[in-house]
Amino acid sequence: MIKNELEKLISDRSACIGVIGLGYVGLPLIVEFGLKGFRGIGFEVDEKKAGDINAGRSYIVDVPDENVKKCVDAGKLSATTDFSKLGECDAVIVCVPTPLRKTKDPDMSYIIAAGEEIQKYMRRGQLVILESTTYPGTTDEVLLPMFEEKGFKLDEDFLLAFSPERVDPGNPQFQTHNIPKVVGGVTKDSTEIASMLYGEIVDEVHSVSSARVAEACKLWENTFRAINIGMANEMARLCNTLGIDTWEVVRAAATKPFGFMPFYPGPGIGGHCIPLDPHYLSWKARQHGFDSQFISLAEQVNSGMPAYVVKLVSTALNNVKKAVNGSKVLVLGVAYKKDIDDMRESPALSIIDLLRARGAEVSYHDPFVPEVTFDHAYTIGDAEPLRNQELSDDIIRDSDCVIICTEHSGIDYHGICEKAKLIVDTRNALNETVRNGSKATIVRL
Repeated sequence: MIKNELEKLISDRSACIGVIGLGYVGLPLIVEFGLKGFRGIGFEVDEKKAGDINAGRSYIVDVPDENVKKCVDAGKLSATTDFSKLGECDAVIVCVPTPLRKTKDPDMSYIIAAGEEIQKYMRRGQLVILESTTYPGTTDEVLLPMFEEKGFKLDEDFLLAFSPERVDPGNPQFQTHNIPKVVGGVTKDSTEIASMLYGEIVDEVHSVSSARVAEACKLWENTFRAINIGMANEMARLCNTLGIDTWEVVRAAATKPFGFMPFYPGPGIGGHCIPLDPHYLSWKARQHGFDSQFISLAEQVNSGMPAYVVKLVSTALNNVKKAVNGSKVLVLGVAYKKDIDDMRESPALSIIDLLRARGAEVSYHDPFVPEVTFDHAYTIGDAEPLRNQELSDDIIRDSDCVIICTEHSGIDYHGICEKAKLIVDTRNALNETVRNGSKATIVRL
């Protein structure tokens, strides 16, 4: 039986693990397998990324170069653009992007492309696991028929499961090995073997009854966050209207030891998960005639935050008798969260675009992002790219307004307060200690 064959390969760590997509999810995963003694083959369409891996270099902040080099030197990791090598793999894990179309509907093209490559080189005895975030039913409805088309039978010739990725870029506390792994197979055997495989590299595996449950689990997790962030953003706007310190209110509420979990406002939501995943759930709900009102409302609030930040900037400049048009605005931090280089869906891009559309001269400083480019199709202002500026005393003093969009560590916020004229702080980077004695006018979200 295929189950017994894979059990033996996994238990003696002779199984070859293939990972399609070596980004923020795939690279940490395949390196973890390599460190545990499994041979891994990473599949990429980007030749540069494949070359970096084979040279022992990492391009992901959370994966040290030394770990990649250790695996490569030991013969436990290689990367390739040759998908025919999928035939060498006993387990194939799909970690490709799942973006949204312009219509906010799921774009399944990357999953389908990966499935077609697997189908092309598939052999008997393989376990296939999808990790890409997607709507409930994808594993059963999209991948399973593709593999059955080849004449293979589930449980007899191959196994198929879904396990949602749970990476948190830039978080040193939670890495691949100590984040519990949810696993749901299309069949019982698929669940057991996929759980066994992940059990070799993670501390805890939580098996569920089906791939659909595992798919829905991921969307529930991120929709929960999106809705609660939306509430925090709305509360921030309400507190601002009432003249109440938003952050003091959150700190006070967080002292309750039960029934409350603190979420914090910001300039918008970013990354590949929180802005996108709720749309996958609401799209699937619409297919069944269900209107997910909470999701829609949270999306409306969160997507409106960049415009609200620009309104705060405009009002603050107006109070010192300046117009946005012609003002010099310095944006601090353009990555979507602190201490990483990930720009996906970053609200800073919308803020910059809206300011430039109003005639502001915008520059930015971000130690993790050397250049920012803009998609002409989604830009209403100047679409010219921007390059990172050194955070000099002169650029701070010359700016009419400084916006803190991402609170990167290592920035001298005391110095910012001493030299800037006007600061709009969207992340509570300027706590009471930092603000004390500041000569700048400070507006906080």
